[in-house]
Amino acid sequence: MTGMLDGGTRLTTDDGEEIRVIEMLGAGGQGEVYRVDSPHGERALKWYYPSCATPEQKSIVEELVARDFDDDRFLWPTAFVPSRPEAFGYLMDLRPDRFKGLPALFRRQLRTSPRALLTASLYTVEAYQALHSRGIAYRDISWGNIFFDPSTGEVLVCDNDNAVVEGGSSGISGTMEFMAPELVRGDPGAKPGTQTDLHSLSVLLFMLLMNHHPLKGKRELDIHCLDEAAEKKLYGRQPLFVFDPQDDGNAPDPVEHSTVLHTWAAAPAALRDLFTHIFTAGLRDPAARVRESQWRDALRSVLDAVVECADCGRQNMTQPGETSAGTCWSCGHTLTLPPRLVITTPPPKAERHVRLRRGARVHAHHLSPEPARHDYSDATLIAELTEHPRKPGKFGLANRSSAPWTGTRSDGTTQQIAPGQTVPLRSGLELNLDGTHATVHAK
Repeated sequence: MTGMLDGGTRLTTDDGEEIRVIEMLGAGGQGEVYRVDSPHGERALKWYYPSCATPEQKSIVEELVARDFDDDRFLWPTAFVPSRPEAFGYLMDLRPDRFKGLPALFRRQLRTSPRALLTASLYTVEAYQALHSRGIAYRDISWGNIFFDPSTGEVLVCDNDNAVVEGGSSGISGTMEFMAPELVRGDPGAKPGTQTDLHSLSVLLFMLLMNHHPLKGKRELDIHCLDEAAEKKLYGRQPLFVFDPQDDGNAPDPVEHSTVLHTWAAAPAALRDLFTHIFTAGLRDPAARVRESQWRDALRSVLDAVVECADCGRQNMTQPGETSAGTCWSCGHTLTLPPRLVITTPPPKAERHVRLRRGARVHAHHLSPEPARHDYSDATLIAELTEHPRKPGKFGLANRSSAPWTGTRSDGTTQQIAPGQTVPLRSGLELNLDGTHATVHAK
C-alpha cells in the first residue's frame, strides 16, 4: 500500500518535535493515516489529501489541538504537523487492535453480546455528551467514526477533525444516512450542530442495537437505483420510521428484513419508546429529539436488567423493574427473572435496579444519583454476586469495596460485612453500602 508519504519521511510538529513515517495504515475520504515514530513512542498521523487541505480545515485542526481535550474515549488531535506547500496533518494516539469497526459488526463478523452492545451504546452516548457539554458539535456521527471492544463495550471515537465549536461554519454536514432530515433537504438556516448530532446519534444507536437502519424498510426495496436523489427522498424529503405506529408504509419486509423484526421484538419498551419518539416526532421537529441524558438513563437501566435464559444461556434484555419477562429471543422458553437489588442513592434520590443474575456486579456509578460517567470496569467494582464454593446454587453478595457494609436481615438482626466478605443473598436483606441503601427483592 503506497500513499502520499514515503516510509522514512521526517516531519516536524508545530511544537518542534520530529516524527518519522513508518508505514501507511489506511485511507479515508479526507486523507491517509500513517504509523509514525515520535519522541513519545509510536503515534498515528492523519495526512490530508491536497483537495482537503484547505485553510478552513487547517484552522479547525489547529483549534482542536489548542483545546487539549483530554478524554480517553476520543483519539483527539494532539499536535499539528505542517509541511510545504500547504500540506498538513495532525498526530493522535494509535487505535489499539482490540477496538473493531462497526462494519464488521453489521456483517456479523464479530463475536459480541447484548450486554457489550448496550455498554457500547451507553459509552457512545456519554462520549458525545461530554463533547457537547464543552460546546463542540461533532457533525459527522456515523458508523465509520466509532470503534468498540466487542468483549467489554468500551468505545473510541476517531476522525475528530470535523468537530467544531457550536455555531462554527464548515463544509462538512455529515454522512447522508446519518444526517438529520433538515440537513438532507437543505432547509434554509439548517446547519450541522449539537441538535442535528442528536439525530445522527440515535441512528447510530439503532444500528448498534438493531443491526439495521431505522429508515430502511419497504421503500428502499422499491428503489431501483439508490442515487443521491433517492437518498434525499429516503432520508430527507419523505423519511419514515420502519416501526412508525401510525404508518406502516415503510415497514420491514418479513423476508429481507427479518433480523430487525426479531431484534425489535426482543428490545424492551424502555428503548422502543425512545426510538419511536425520535424517529416520528423527532423527524418533524428537531426540538423533540431525544437528549443524551434520556438515552443514558434508558440504556443504563436496560443494561442492569439483562438476564440469561436458564435453558439456552443467551442474554436477554428485559424491561427494568418488571416482575415478568416473557420468553427468550433465542429458544422461546419462558425467562425466569433472578432477584434484583434496588439501590436508593443519596439526595437527590434516584433508584437503580440491578438484576442479580450470575456474576452480577455493582459499580461506583450505581451509588451516585448523577454519575459523571458510567464505568463497568473492575476499577469501579463495589459488589459482586458469587456462588458458594461448596454449596452449588447458593449465592451471596461479596463486598469488593474498601469500606465495610452493614447488613440488616428480615428479622431485624444486623451484621458487618468487611471488604472481601460475602453476605448470603436473601429476599428482604437490606444493605448500607457506604451510606447508600440497597434492598434485595425476590423479583
